[in-house]
Amino acid sequence: MAEVEDARRTISGIAFRTPLVPLNTKRDDADIYLKLEILQPIGSFKIRGAANVMKHLSREQLLRGVVTASAGNMAQGVAWNARKLGVPCTVIVPETAAQTKLDAITRLGGRIIKTSYDKWWEAFETRTFPGVDATFVHAFEDTNMMAGNGTIGLEILEDLPDVDTIVIPWGGGGLACGTAAAVRNLKPKCKIFAAEVETAAPLATSWVAGTPQPVDYHPSFVDGIGVKVVFPQMLKLAKKLLDGSLVVSLEEVASAIRLLAERNRVIAEGAGACSVASAITGKAGTGKIVCVVSGGNIDSSKLCTILKGDNP
Repeated sequence: MAEVEDARRTISGIAFRTPLVPLNTKRDDADIYLKLEILQPIGSFKIRGAANVMKHLSREQLLRGVVTASAGNMAQGVAWNARKLGVPCTVIVPETAAQTKLDAITRLGGRIIKTSYDKWWEAFETRTFPGVDATFVHAFEDTNMMAGNGTIGLEILEDLPDVDTIVIPWGGGGLACGTAAAVRNLKPKCKIFAAEVETAAPLATSWVAGTPQPVDYHPSFVDGIGVKVVFPQMLKLAKKLLDGSLVVSLEEVASAIRLLAERNRVIAEGAGACSVASAITGKAGTGKIVCVVSGGNIDSSKLCTILKGDNP
């Protein structure tokens, strides 16, 4: 908790305190709330952890420049903070990265290197990339990153002290575990679930097996989350902090995106809508449920297709 409270002070003035608002839909057995991280300056929660990590780097580390591996949102968080600090930023992205996120990285001054999914994932594991000599900022397996994300948990409990359940999208686990660490300290009985999409749900599979299990990864419009395997340390944290993983279909995510747009005038990307899909389908249970809407960076063409009732 000391690290999370320190992170709150560190990122003050960089990341916003985002609102918690009711989802404008009716369920007799549940009240659903939205933690709108889409309203951050970069359109996602990633600015929190990135700011906290980079504020803890030495001047020598920053002068080398920074590099991160990301499908887009973490890249924007690192690039935004790098520009603020006046240091160069390189981003390793998979070939499937959404164009809207690539455009945002470029606007923020980041240098993009596209590579295959396998080489992109290898950068997470090795914390390096051939030909790039810079300080690696990891998207999830980093204590300062998770502490920055943990500030979301503090805000949720301050705005809704009697929350029963919190649902958090799972990519690498930094958002879910960071938020859960804060909540577990302050409200141990609150249920906390990760949300994954069926096309890439390694946590759910690994949770049952008790060890990291590789899964078949299928690219989709849900591009902000979804990997082939869970890092061992992140699985260990998840088993300690979470109550399980809720897996939703692409159709359920698309329906959640439409619902958010039509009822709340909220634009969410696929990853951000996974938590909402878990709640509106009843998978997250009953009572007062908070869904972390982690990001809103979706290609406009994909959004239009979804709003028309189809899946891109």
